[in-house]
Amino acid sequence: MEVRFTPEQEAQLSRIATLDGMDIEHFVKEAALRLVETRNRFSAAVSEGIVQADQGPIDDDEVRLRLEQQERAGTDSALDG
Repeated sequence: MEVRFTPEQEAQLSRIATLDGMDIEHFVKEAALRLVETRNRFSAAVSEGIVQADQGPIDDDEVRLRLEQQERAGTDSALDG
């Protein structure tokens, strides 16, 4: 696969890649793969939301419980990193 950029775009990408300590090819490849990963996670979250919506509404207590669980999971993963 070949991707073409304008000279200005290539210069911008090159500057950013240099700041990140990598060559432009590696930088662009990593950025593209991150985009694919983000899109896949988004699609999975939307699909999960559709499944949950199909299961019907949940009460306030269940919403609070789920939010607390997500918050704890986020805090735990932040501490791991």
